[in-house]
Amino acid sequence: MKKIRSAAPLCAAMLFALTLGGPVIAASGDSPASDSWITAKTKLSLSADERVKGRQVSVETKDGEVILRGTVDTAQAKAAAEDIANGIDNVKGVKNELQVVAPRHQEVVAASDDVITKRVKKCFSRKSDLRKANIGVTTNDGVVSLTGEVPDFWTSAKASWDAWKESGVKSVKNDLTIKEKPQPS
Repeated sequence: MKKIRSAAPLCAAMLFALTLGGPVIAASGDSPASDSWITAKTKLSLSADERVKGRQVSVETKDGEVILRGTVDTAQAKAAAEDIANGIDNVKGVKNELQVVAPRHQEVVAASDDVITKRVKKCFSRKSDLRKANIGVTTNDGVVSLTGEVPDFWTSAKASWDAWKESGVKSVKNDLTIKEKPQPS
């Protein structure tokens, strides 16, 4: 007999947590939703949809653009996750970085991804300019994603290059932003 997973307890817990977290900007036609509201609504919608296992998908929102990362079992689940995110009010766009990995390979991929992430972080910790930059590193099916804010283009390029050189890295997605320097008066 196939077990049917109920999203009701998870949905209720998330709604309860949102109410404790303070005021949330309501999504209406004339007031834009905050990135945190969009992220929470997207996570809730993904976890409630049977086509996508929401716990395997991480959601980040920046300036109204939703970024989906993680693993899903099928191409249909990947497409469904993107459709769900696009359907959330005030979403300006969706960057779907989900990797399709067969369930029997997900444990192996997750273990090797953790090793790659640790290697890249260790590499960054040995270099003072990268250590000071506080760069976020995640790995998904051998694809390293770099996030955060760096002081200049060269630091961003160096982070990409150093991450790419680590063993097991298939590619690097550089989502680093450059800090704006104050304009002289």
